[in-house]
Amino acid sequence: MPKKPKAQRVHSCNVFLSGAGQPHVWNFSMGGGRAELASDLALDPAKKVPPHLVTKDWRCFFQNKINVAWLPADEVFLRVVHLPTNDPVELQSMVELQLEKLSPLPLAQIVWSYELAPQSAPNQQAVIVIIAARSLIEGFLGDLETQGYLADRLELPALHQLLATRFAEDATWIYPDQNGGRPYCLLAWWYGDVLRSVSLLPLPGADNWQQVVNDEVSRMAWAGEIDGWLNGAPRCNLVADEGTAAAWEPVLRDLTGQAVTVLPALPPAELAALNAARIARAESRANLLPAEFAARYRQQFIDRIWMRGLGAAIVIYILGVMVYFGFLEYRKYQLGKVEAQVVLLQPAYTNAFQLRDRIRVMQDQQNLKYAALDGWKAITETLPPELTLKRLTFQKGQKLVLSGVGAGDQVAKVTDYSEALSKLVVNSNKLFLKVTPQNTTVRPGELGPQTTSWGIECDLQRAELK
Repeated sequence: MPKKPKAQRVHSCNVFLSGAGQPHVWNFSMGGGRAELASDLALDPAKKVPPHLVTKDWRCFFQNKINVAWLPADEVFLRVVHLPTNDPVELQSMVELQLEKLSPLPLAQIVWSYELAPQSAPNQQAVIVIIAARSLIEGFLGDLETQGYLADRLELPALHQLLATRFAEDATWIYPDQNGGRPYCLLAWWYGDVLRSVSLLPLPGADNWQQVVNDEVSRMAWAGEIDGWLNGAPRCNLVADEGTAAAWEPVLRDLTGQAVTVLPALPPAELAALNAARIARAESRANLLPAEFAARYRQQFIDRIWMRGLGAAIVIYILGVMVYFGFLEYRKYQLGKVEAQVVLLQPAYTNAFQLRDRIRVMQDQQNLKYAALDGWKAITETLPPELTLKRLTFQKGQKLVLSGVGAGDQVAKVTDYSEALSKLVVNSNKLFLKVTPQNTTVRPGELGPQTTSWGIECDLQRAELK
């Protein structure tokens, strides 16, 4: 069932002409409701349509592409109905109510659409109903699919030629063979500022097409006289190219007995541009593509995008893994070079450490020697006369242990001596970190009635030995 077309932003449009002649594809760039021809390709019937031209990709989500296919005229049936409304919703409902009367086939076997005709009468609308056999449409779409062309719209080019005409006078308008396939002509009867009738007339061979046109014009003239909208002999306007007009104009002049007005027809490329522009401006309603085909093509497009996206993700993942392993091998190579350098430098490194340790030992010995001398000098110079130093022990290069005796009760002197030692400064640094008196006792002894035995433990101030 046809739906009212919605305005859409179209980035590009392809119009495909198939049929008995050479297939043709026109590609248009769209902008501002206008179509600019980008390429004009005549195709080999044995080859498919170039995929890069018509295949849709992810960019179509943002830059819409429309593929239009032109139906052969001999597969379409046209009728004009006049409806007492201009409301699009009511028009569609009214056309549906009359379909059974208009259609030459059962409704289940047809595909239909409609197009609004030019109209001058108020509160009345002439509608061109387009009907085609579903089997013919499905077969045509199958042929398009084998050629690699998935159509978004199926349209009739002669209908766009008809709607491009400015009906300025009452006449019979004849449009011979605008499709390049099987010969036909479109007959439109415009009388009383209303489009009265439209018919597609397939033509036989070159010998008797004149008789077929004569019979059809006479039949419609009689019908118009009976209905009351035709009074007098019909006038003819011929819309055709120069070659076709030269062959048709004498025949129509003899048929009507009047002068025939000849107007130039739109060339196929311009007609395709008109078709694309009307789609971009949402003026073209007639689309005979069945809904199930449109849904299937849409699903195929989405599935193709998903598969390509999945394929791209897999390729990116594989490339990422390859880059990772390549980087890992490069780092292994760098590590091997560093390990080789380590092996080469290891003897020198070991010798350097050994030499450092030797220097440290020698420096430590030198420091201990001077520390012992400084301590000895400070101890002897600070020792009170009342105390006698009997033993000096240097323990682990960190402590000086002093012991001695004194005559009488010399505990105070020992205390003063330890305090003096704790305050000794050598080269602006305290000589001892800590000075602790130990085992100071007073007892009878060899030096008199009483003898003071004393001991002092001194921690050297040597940070380098920590």
